[in-house]
Amino acid sequence: MQISRYSAPEFDPYGESRPTDTDEGWRAPVAHGPLESVVALPGSKSLTNRELVLAALADGPSTLHAPLWSRDSELMLEGLQSLDTRFERMPGTGGFGDDLRVIPAEELTGSTTIDCGLAGTVMRFLPPVAALALGPTTFDGDEAARRRPMGGSILGLRALGVDLDDDGRGALPFTVHGTGRVEGGPLELDASASSQFVSGLLLSAARFERGLDLRHTGDRLPSLPHIEMTIATLRARGVSVSNPEPGRWVVEPGPIRAIDVAIEPDLSNAAPFLVAALVAGGHVTIAGWPGETTQVGAQLAELLPRFGARVSLDDDRLTVHAPEPGADGSRGIRGVDLDLSEAGELVPNLVALAAFADAPSTFTGIGHIRHHETDRLAALAAEFNALGGRVTELDDGLRIEPTSLHGGPWRAYADHRMATTGAIVGLAVPGVIVDDIASTGKTLPQFTKLWEQMLA
Repeated sequence: MQISRYSAPEFDPYGESRPTDTDEGWRAPVAHGPLESVVALPGSKSLTNRELVLAALADGPSTLHAPLWSRDSELMLEGLQSLDTRFERMPGTGGFGDDLRVIPAEELTGSTTIDCGLAGTVMRFLPPVAALALGPTTFDGDEAARRRPMGGSILGLRALGVDLDDDGRGALPFTVHGTGRVEGGPLELDASASSQFVSGLLLSAARFERGLDLRHTGDRLPSLPHIEMTIATLRARGVSVSNPEPGRWVVEPGPIRAIDVAIEPDLSNAAPFLVAALVAGGHVTIAGWPGETTQVGAQLAELLPRFGARVSLDDDRLTVHAPEPGADGSRGIRGVDLDLSEAGELVPNLVALAAFADAPSTFTGIGHIRHHETDRLAALAAEFNALGGRVTELDDGLRIEPTSLHGGPWRAYADHRMATTGAIVGLAVPGVIVDDIASTGKTLPQFTKLWEQMLA
C-alpha cells in the first residue's frame, strides 16, 4: 500500500490544527481561570517508530494498534516502504486514526533515497536496516538534520563491516551500500551524543549473522530509559537481549517474532498539558496513563511534585493538581535543582514551569540536548530572555531565575518542544506569538486543538 507523503496540514483528519492565526504566527491563548480538563493523547512516537522497525524485520505480519500518525512516524513509514516493506491501514479504535498492519519484505531492497526530515529515530534506526538490504540507500533530511550528530551510527556500522560513504562529514547526507547481510559481533561505540546510536543498532542486531555485543565507551550515556524501552520491545518479540554490565548490551542472532501490539499514549507529549495545570491553576488529567512503562514521560509523576504539584493515579487516569497559591498571591510553584540527564526531552516544558516558580531553579545533566532538533539550551535562553526572563546557559544545563515576563514573538526553531514551551508561557503572559506552531506536527499534529479544548 502507498503511504502518502506527510506535510503539516491546515486540517488533520483526526483533529484540526491551526498553524497560524496572525501574520507572525500563532497567538498563544491565555488561561482566564483554573483548568479542569481531561486530555487524551495519541500514541508514543518513540514506541511507534521502534515497533515499525521491528515489524519490518519480523518473521511475519504484525499489527500496530493506535500508532502515532505524525511527521516523524510517517517519515519512518516512508523509509521502510522504500526498502519494500508493505503497509495496510485498518480502522482504528484509539480515536486518533487507523491501526496499521506491517508486512515485511521477502527481501529488503535498497537502491533508494530516504528522507529523514528532522527525525532522529529515522536517521539513526534505519541505516542498520538499510545495511541488511540489497543495494545503496542514501539518507538525507532537513537542513537542521544535517547538523545533528551521526558519528556513532556511521562509525558503528563501519566497524561492523558495512560500506558507508559520508565524504568524511560524520553527518547527513550519506549512503549505505547494503549487501543483504551484516556480520555483527563485538563492537565498541561512544554513544555520549545520543542513546539512539545504541537503540538503532540493537533494533536490527538479531538479524546480524553473529548478533551484537555492544559496549559503550564514553564517560556518560544520556537518556538511558530510551535504551531500556528498546530492550523491552525486543524482548516482547522473543529476541534474546542481555545487559551483563552497565554500558554493555548483547543481542543473540535469531528471528524477530511478529506480534500485535498496542501503542501507549505519548507521555512526553503529556508534559505541556500537565505543566499547564501548575501555571494556570486547577488540575489536568491524562487518560490512558499506563501502569507500567519505559517511557521517559512517566517521570513527570515524580518530577512535578518537586515543583509543588499534587499527583494522583486512578486506574489509567493521571491527574496533576496545581499547588496551593502562596500568601502573596504567587502560584506556589517551588524552585528546584534537578539532574535531568535521563529526561532531556522534558526540559523545555519544565523550564517554562521554572520560569513561574517562587525561587530560582537549576537543571543539569542536559548538555546533550544541544544536539536535538536545535540547540535547546541556547534556544531556551534566547527566547525567555527576549521576553524579559533570566535564563543562563551552563556547561551542562540551565539556570532559571523567575522574573516578570512580557509578550512578544517566540521562535520555535522548527522544534516541537520549543513550540509547546511557547504555548505554556502564553497561558500566563498575554501576547506570546509562536512563529511555527505547526512544528508540533512532528509528534502531535493535534496540539492546537487539544490545547484549546483543555482551556475550554
